[in-house]
Amino acid sequence: MDNRTLDNENRKSLVLGIDTGGTYTDGVLLEYHSRRVLASHKSLTTKRDFSIGIEAVIEGIRLDNPAAVKMVSVSTTLATNAIAEGKGKRVALLLIGYDPDLVASFKMEKRFATPHFYYFEGGHDLYGREKQTLDLSGILAKVSEIRHQVDAIAISGYFSPLNPEHENRVREAVSRITGLPIVLGHQLSTKLGSIERATTAALNASLLAVLQDFVVAVRRAMERRRINAPLMVVRGDGTLMSDEFAARSPVETIHSGPAASAMGGRFLSRLDDMLIVDVGGTTTDLALIEAGQVAVSEDGATVSDYKTAVKAANLLSIALGGDSHLTLSREKKITLGPERVVPLAYLAHQHPEIGARLETLSRRTWAQSGPEWLEYWFLLREPKDESLFTSAKDLRLVQLLRAGPRPVPEILKALDALHISQLSARDLFRQEIIGKAGLTPTDLIHVEGRYTPWDVQASVNALKNFSRYQFKEPEEIRALVWRQVTETIMRAIITFLSAKTLKLTGRGPNNDISNWFFYNSIYRTHPQLITEFRLRQPIVGIGAAAGIFLQDVAAKLRTDLILPEYHQVANAVGAIAGSVMVTEELLVYPRLSGEGLDVVGYYVQAGDERLQFEALSEALAQARAISRERALGAALRSGADTPQVVVEELTDGLDTWRVRAKAVGNPRLSRQ
Repeated sequence: MDNRTLDNENRKSLVLGIDTGGTYTDGVLLEYHSRRVLASHKSLTTKRDFSIGIEAVIEGIRLDNPAAVKMVSVSTTLATNAIAEGKGKRVALLLIGYDPDLVASFKMEKRFATPHFYYFEGGHDLYGREKQTLDLSGILAKVSEIRHQVDAIAISGYFSPLNPEHENRVREAVSRITGLPIVLGHQLSTKLGSIERATTAALNASLLAVLQDFVVAVRRAMERRRINAPLMVVRGDGTLMSDEFAARSPVETIHSGPAASAMGGRFLSRLDDMLIVDVGGTTTDLALIEAGQVAVSEDGATVSDYKTAVKAANLLSIALGGDSHLTLSREKKITLGPERVVPLAYLAHQHPEIGARLETLSRRTWAQSGPEWLEYWFLLREPKDESLFTSAKDLRLVQLLRAGPRPVPEILKALDALHISQLSARDLFRQEIIGKAGLTPTDLIHVEGRYTPWDVQASVNALKNFSRYQFKEPEEIRALVWRQVTETIMRAIITFLSAKTLKLTGRGPNNDISNWFFYNSIYRTHPQLITEFRLRQPIVGIGAAAGIFLQDVAAKLRTDLILPEYHQVANAVGAIAGSVMVTEELLVYPRLSGEGLDVVGYYVQAGDERLQFEALSEALAQARAISRERALGAALRSGADTPQVVVEELTDGLDTWRVRAKAVGNPRLSRQ
């Protein structure tokens, strides 16, 4: 679209959607009321400074009149990736009233999302009564001891949603002796699962600085482009929240990126029932749309091995994408992923000498050109402080890579090492000081001419070398890789939709019926029996490589593959397709007589406020009124325009109730 067309749209309400993924940052410009996509652009994600990639997207959209933009909304995999990669900040988790023996007996310590957790007396029981006297002096002594060893503090009290008194007292006391950010468990979830609430608090604390830096980066990019508009962030369930709320509750953005993809797929396809398959550079994500809504997991999102109390889209992510590393296993079998690397086509595009080196490599003998020569390491950024290096080899490695990317065998020789495990470069990769490039499906797509923005010949030569080492032709290797892609995605879809484990051990002789059924459904090798999986819904493909990765998958599942217009940037569309939603949940539970079990009234626990009533009907009526008022106010503060509120009552049994108010509205656009 040219600038004249955009100028004609300036009189209308334009909104800008941006998705910052692990590989690409995508952007779309949309006319809000007609829901018409006007322009789109993709740029590589710049993890060292997200604002660079975001600004490149805005520039690529060629927006001449920034004042026409009435809202910017972003989705991001930042929180999910930070948790999965262990890149969150250091957190001290203070556990009040938890039983350490009980936690240890069920081996739940690893679920706390931080190694720095400490037990203290205190907490409450199922009726909100104090279980033990709060050990405030012990807490303050421990915080004084560790405050310079952590970046944030999370506090989780036993049954704190029913009575947050101890959490609040600890926060007030701790804030007097340290300026570290403090997160309270009861403010993030009213669920009574103590482990999940503690995990959620710890993760939220670890992500505070990470997401705040991201919001600042987006705001900086907006300011440079003179965009003065509200900024919204996509939650993990596909709804929107204000940037201020996201900065306080970054744990809410878990699965934000995949949820935006699902919303974008629904928006662009205009279908109400479908399976969304988002093929990215790093992962392939699956989500189900039913009756026009993203299927949501009420049990809480899980990231890596951490179960949280955060409501998020029910989805499955597998480590397969366009940039998955294509290598050989110890048994010399082709392996795809799970590691994501830079495609050799792109590395050679950025460093033309790499193309020449791959050309030379393709002419070497088999013994001189093993697949390890296709793995390059390169310098991503200069380290801020070389004194933090864990070994002298780290410093020598950085100095070597300053001269340009190097293949692994050259690096080993230069550093007098026999194996990469001797280089201890893990921290350099984790801090994104150095990067890794290798052969990927993106390179194969370049060879096939289906996507060729970078150095095609570099990919051709790399595949030629890889194939020769396998004693196969390049065409055979490509067929094997795409077959593996199809099998992997089909297995993920069947596992996701059936919620059952599918154990596969290859197509050889096997007595397992599920293994045989799966492969016979794909390849129909049995002379008499036909087996098949048939997907009821169509597959809606998201991402630039969706058509390539999913064509055979849809055919073998006997369903349609739909690639809507702008499916390449559907995740960015989804960032602006959602509504603003705020949920306020209050607990109503019995008030007992002294130490006995006679019910003498009811409590309404509304956050930090605790109200007493004699009759259940009176307590429920007040809870409905308070939750409605709070949800409406929070939705307005979060950027909703004329939100509507629905209140529901859910019983937990034993005269205990949850009163939940949901306020939903379209995002409020700037009126400048």
